Amino acid sequence: MPLNSANKKKIFNDPVYGFISIPDELHFDLIEHPYFQRLRRIKQLGLTHLVYPGALHTRFHHSLGTMHLMQQAIQLLRNKGYAINDQEKQAASLAILLHDIGHGPYSHTLENTIIEGTTHEQLSRIFIQKLNTETSGALDEALAVFNGSHPKKFLSKLVSSQLDMDRMDYLKRDSFFTGVTEGNINADRLLAMLEVVDNELAIQAKGIYSVEKFIVARRLMYWQVYLHKTVLSAEHMLMNALLRAREIADQLKNNTPDPLYYFLPRQEKQLDFVEQPQTLQQYSQLDDFDVFSALKSWSRHPDKVLNMLSDGIVNRKLFKVIITNKAFDEALLEELLHAISKHTGLDKSQAKYLLITGKTANHAYHPQQARINIVYKDGSIKDISEASDQLNISVLSHPVTKYFLCFPKDIPLNFKLISMS
Repeated sequence: MPLNSANKKKIFNDPVYGFISIPDELHFDLIEHPYFQRLRRIKQLGLTHLVYPGALHTRFHHSLGTMHLMQQAIQLLRNKGYAINDQEKQAASLAILLHDIGHGPYSHTLENTIIEGTTHEQLSRIFIQKLNTETSGALDEALAVFNGSHPKKFLSKLVSSQLDMDRMDYLKRDSFFTGVTEGNINADRLLAMLEVVDNELAIQAKGIYSVEKFIVARRLMYWQVYLHKTVLSAEHMLMNALLRAREIADQLKNNTPDPLYYFLPRQEKQLDFVEQPQTLQQYSQLDDFDVFSALKSWSRHPDKVLNMLSDGIVNRKLFKVIITNKAFDEALLEELLHAISKHTGLDKSQAKYLLITGKTANHAYHPQQARINIVYKDGSIKDISEASDQLNISVLSHPVTKYFLCFPKDIPLNFKLISMS
């Protein structure tokens, strides 16, 4: 991809931060690349708009937001005397700009269904490597920051850690677009409190309350937005629709956009996005529009299972959800599967697609991941879970696990299930 010397610095008007400036021509050309433009066609929160109608913002919005925060963070650290040259600043900014470039449609749905064994982080790395080749090595240092191999480790932590630019932006942005104000963090305060100690990120002790607010906001956003029970229902209906589509893929060639159909049939071996150029090319064309177009077509397909699941998503006829703190009894699930089979006329091998069970867990602060360091005036450092005096962060570091059960709303329930709902 040859760089265009005629490019000028551009400005985006962002509803969250105001004006966001594109710092140089390399940033601009990467944003203009079809790989990155695809993110305009992928919603940040998947099917969450079925619960919060305003949640229609995209991965494109989010990626620009993270770049903006990174630019601010680097400048603030420079102002405090930390040595970060222009090349390192550009590398960190490009790494965060491209961190989601490998994301598929509808959040993590494809990773859990038809694209197995490859995460969106791995795909982002492959896309960045491809772009690095196209730009004659211009992304070498950005790749090092993205991979965590850069000698200045704190730059990588700004891209990926428990207090990174990714999380700061998505909490603030998702709060804004959903209207869930509990997630609105003070990003400016957190950035202003950043320090570097022994090549690691830290937060000044006087910023501890902002960190506490950040951790609590994350917990609240997970249960109110990301893991909202109706969102869980919609996302798992989509997963099962894709799994059913894979099972009858030979019937769907004429009902499915090409980029999606490429991944539908079961593969004899795992897809190779590096050695098979056509695989990466097809993935680079895949977006929310392909999946939703397929769902609209599948909602009229004679296969009753695919029809019900697809129509349910397209017209928001979502499954009933029951959430509890303990696993569901197997005998109860078998009884419900029998009821679904009898009510729909499907055999149990098909009815299983209409009975969704699973569990979900949330760490507001994960003690086994890179910790959030609090640095005091005397130079001593404590983990946030030890330093917090107003709030027991150690409690929030334990995962909360919930079990869920989804099924069509018109299925007759026995007394035990009615009492749980």
